[in-house]
Amino acid sequence: MPSAFQFQCHLVLIFLAASKGETRYLEVRDAGEDDPFLLLSEDLKRELSAGQIYRRSLRCIDMLSIEGQFTFTADQPQLHCATFFIGEPEELITIDYGFVNIDCQGGDFLKVFDGWILKGEKFPSSLDHPLTTSQRYVDFCESGNIQRSIRSSQNVAMIFFRIHQPGSGFTITVKKNTNLFPCNVISQTPSGRFTMVIPHQHRNCSFSIIYPVVIKISDLILGHLNGLLLKKPSAGCAGVGDFVELLGGAGLDPSKMFPLADLCHSFHGSAQMKIGCDNTVLRMVSSGKHINRVTFEYHQLDLQETEARKENSIEEFCFPSI
Repeated sequence: MPSAFQFQCHLVLIFLAASKGETRYLEVRDAGEDDPFLLLSEDLKRELSAGQIYRRSLRCIDMLSIEGQFTFTADQPQLHCATFFIGEPEELITIDYGFVNIDCQGGDFLKVFDGWILKGEKFPSSLDHPLTTSQRYVDFCESGNIQRSIRSSQNVAMIFFRIHQPGSGFTITVKKNTNLFPCNVISQTPSGRFTMVIPHQHRNCSFSIIYPVVIKISDLILGHLNGLLLKKPSAGCAGVGDFVELLGGAGLDPSKMFPLADLCHSFHGSAQMKIGCDNTVLRMVSSGKHINRVTFEYHQLDLQETEARKENSIEEFCFPSI
């Protein structure tokens, strides 16, 4: 049976809903029948390729993975609404306010969050984001015309809003921009291949896969000698400065996940790991002294896969949770 986190986060199966108690924190209210990702028809693809702007209404709880212009108009008081935006790993998301008709003095709000937040857990975590938590929020009622365009720092962003008066609402335009060096990423799919590069930057980058997966690292360049270390209480990569760690857990925030393995040194070859956790994260820590690069591929873990370990595999984790 799927766990609570899988029910919340498997993006092709569910809608995410706002918490009834905390306006900044989100939780699942119900599962939707519609696919939260917009599946493009051939006609729509032709329209978009011809340069036309895609337009549609927003639902109170929505998920968008496409550019366009989106309008929300309340037909009744809507007190717990959120829209989650996601792009490809190499894309940033820009949200432009258009027409906004809300009563800020009456308790309405419209806020953008740089990343995702779910039940108090953030992605990227506070350790991996260049802004403080308070700086990641942009409140229209506080900024108004001063900041009508907000760009995300990674491939995910969200808005959440409260509107009391029927007929009130807003229009936003969503655009995507190329990110030459993607850092923090949530994968749209349970399988794929990705190369993360941190070019002489002192920063931490996380790639999150909200599925149990088999992950295989095929190339790691850190400027060190070959080697691979499992995470142990008395061991790890502390003091190395540049390393990759694999994390697993049942939440969204990498800083709250369980460290499974450290890769402290460069290697060419293959290191494979089965991670049965609800969420799997590959996280690169970079001192800024090197051009660090890691290439990996992943696919959703098939529980019927053989349990026999391959020579280049390391420990399996979290299987009791799936």
